[in-house]
Amino acid sequence: MNKIRGKKRRLKYIAIFPSLVTLMNTMCGFLSIVYASRGQETGILVFHRYGVSFFALSAYMIFFAMIADVLDGVAARLTHTTSSFGAQLDSLSDAISFGVAPAFLMLNVVGAYLAQQNIHFPSDFLDRTVGKAIFLTAILFALCTVIRLARFNVENAEGESDHLHFTGLPSTPSAGIIASLVLFQKDFLSKNVDRSGELFQILESVTTWALPVAALCCGLLMVSRVPYPNVSTRLFRRKKSFRSFLGIAFVIIVAILNIQIALVLGLCGFAIGGVIYWVIREIRARFRSQKSEAPV
Repeated sequence: MNKIRGKKRRLKYIAIFPSLVTLMNTMCGFLSIVYASRGQETGILVFHRYGVSFFALSAYMIFFAMIADVLDGVAARLTHTTSSFGAQLDSLSDAISFGVAPAFLMLNVVGAYLAQQNIHFPSDFLDRTVGKAIFLTAILFALCTVIRLARFNVENAEGESDHLHFTGLPSTPSAGIIASLVLFQKDFLSKNVDRSGELFQILESVTTWALPVAALCCGLLMVSRVPYPNVSTRLFRRKKSFRSFLGIAFVIIVAILNIQIALVLGLCGFAIGGVIYWVIREIRARFRSQKSEAPV
């Protein structure tokens, strides 16, 4: 009798299609890590004609993982197969694709730039300090991603699929900000700006040093209580007005014209916009509180 009571519950059924889409997310995250480890090589044979570096391929893999992350949730809701197993599988995949992969990519891009430019600081102590700071920033980003995912699993009620807001910056746009900066540097600049010119060197330097700063800020925002809208749920939840349709069409057209710049502006704007909205809301709340407590 005790043996029966102590027997663990076994998983008998899983949703095949949403789970396969989630595993594509994991696969893209793994490929992103592999490509980032290969550095500044030209790219695999099929991409030679496009001149895509492995760093750019690594960033693209993160965006493919983002697409898979959106599609698995949509597929689960359309097929009515949402489950605890799918939620846990999704979180494990996100930890790889949106935590480890972008942190590893950032670390390698900055390290490759410092080695390529042979950059040294006035003292060995400062050299070591900057290197350790970048390394710790990558670790912090990965840890914050895992903490943010674990907190979401605990605070999000099981079966709740129509929530409209997230607490803290989601891990998906956080990884997208890192990947978009890498794409801007490794894909857009290398193809549209003269590599021997001063403008290229300035922009390359700015985007390189922006990577650890962005990773630090995104990591802190992920574990914060700043509210962010659930974009995918808002897009697919109900029928939209014609004005919303025109807005979405405009965003798609801009992205097609120049995907790299559109990604940087869109994702960074999303992260910064959430902070600005939260600050304004807090100021208004304090103003109303002070006004209500003021003597008549």
